[in-house]
Amino acid sequence: MNMFLHGFDNATIRWGDTLRTPKLREGDKLMKFDTIVANPPFSLDKWGADEAEHDTDNRFWRGIPPKSKGDWAFISHMIEVAYEGRGKAGIVVPHGVLFRGSSEGRIRRQTIEENLLEAVIGLPANLFFGTGIPAAIVIFNKGKKTDNVLFIDASREYESGKNQNKLRPEDINHMVTTYRNFVAGKFSSGVVEEKYACVATPAEIAENDYNLNIPRYVDTFEEEEEIDIQAVQQEIDSLEKELKAVQQKMNEYLKELGY
Repeated sequence: MNMFLHGFDNATIRWGDTLRTPKLREGDKLMKFDTIVANPPFSLDKWGADEAEHDTDNRFWRGIPPKSKGDWAFISHMIEVAYEGRGKAGIVVPHGVLFRGSSEGRIRRQTIEENLLEAVIGLPANLFFGTGIPAAIVIFNKGKKTDNVLFIDASREYESGKNQNKLRPEDINHMVTTYRNFVAGKFSSGVVEEKYACVATPAEIAENDYNLNIPRYVDTFEEEEEIDIQAVQQEIDSLEKELKAVQQKMNEYLKELGY
């Protein structure tokens, strides 16, 4: 229905369980794609970890994610169905995907060492129905031209809404332009744009123990305005004088009332 409403009336859609029994196949092999875009359920519980050990398509050879969090299971599937040498996958994920350890940490490290990860983009909070937590987009590219990874913190650029926040055209354009410039080789490494984007080398990511938490790479620290101690003290003295005058007035009123 979603495809039809957006004008795609020739889509091939299969109803099934992508992780347990993927339906998009060519003969006995998984169908491959140039571009994969997905917003899978965040941290899906009971996604099929037990069956994954015996997956006939060998999608989980990098490791099997925890039973209670299927994020990296979806990512592993999408990486495997992207064409070798050119396939890309853009996936919306919760931030835990970027830093959780154990089996997820091992899978994340493997994908980085294979030089598949191209970009990590932090999004504003409260963008999606059903959850107010901030999410991120991770982009994997099997045809990368560089070893480096682009990090973008777009979490502060949005239009605030009563029930849900919204990305404005200029917010989307900022992200897309930065990413395209990176892909075009216009950035080498280091800070690309203050408090917004940075290009990290494999050595930097390894130094961070393959933790992809965006603040480790994009410095968004804002210096607090210097406090004028003398002015603050003068304001306190003034308020204390006003308080004494009010208390004196109150006592006079109470005395008149016989208290």
